[in-house]
Amino acid sequence: MIIKKIVAGIYGVNCYIIGDNETKKCAVIDPGGNHKEILDEIDKSELDLEYIILTHGHGDHIGAVKELKDSTDAKILAHKEEKYILNNKEFNLTSIMSCEDVEIEADIYLNDKDKIGVGNLELEIIHTPGHTPGCICIKVGDVIFTGDTLFAGSIGRTDLEGGDYNTILNSLDKLAKLQDDLTVFPGHGPATRIGIEKVTNSFINNR
Repeated sequence: MIIKKIVAGIYGVNCYIIGDNETKKCAVIDPGGNHKEILDEIDKSELDLEYIILTHGHGDHIGAVKELKDSTDAKILAHKEEKYILNNKEFNLTSIMSCEDVEIEADIYLNDKDKIGVGNLELEIIHTPGHTPGCICIKVGDVIFTGDTLFAGSIGRTDLEGGDYNTILNSLDKLAKLQDDLTVFPGHGPATRIGIEKVTNSFINNR
């Protein structure tokens, strides 16, 4: 499995390129900006972009979606509960961020436990609402991409449109049931592991 991280946009979002070594098919997770850098990395790695997958619809995670879509015709994927946020510049916050207004429609709306094939890779969708209603995590083998649900030592804020603190705590309970050695690639900040967060993250270990 190929995993490339690009810290994208002025808000420092972790954008990930995940690819299959054999078929060279790939997906981009949360392209918050820097579309030229993302495309250059895909070209350099000789990958073929099939999907743009959004862990949620906030502007810092979707800033380069239009450019990537126009350049590659990759399909945009997001959870069905995130539709109204993607569709509205006020709710996705691009109207107040230092970027262009973004109002987009996903090509495919996802549900919890959906499976997505990227070459020989199987991506499992885990619905983890709380930061927004349609937040998802994406599990692939021994790694999981957690967007703004779980960070190293912290969690996503819940005071924005559709956020709810008790709901995100329930989502953290779901993640805490996964295997301890699962590597966590969050939407911001450094990577961690589920087992580490169960011990050190107060939002999980004080439950």
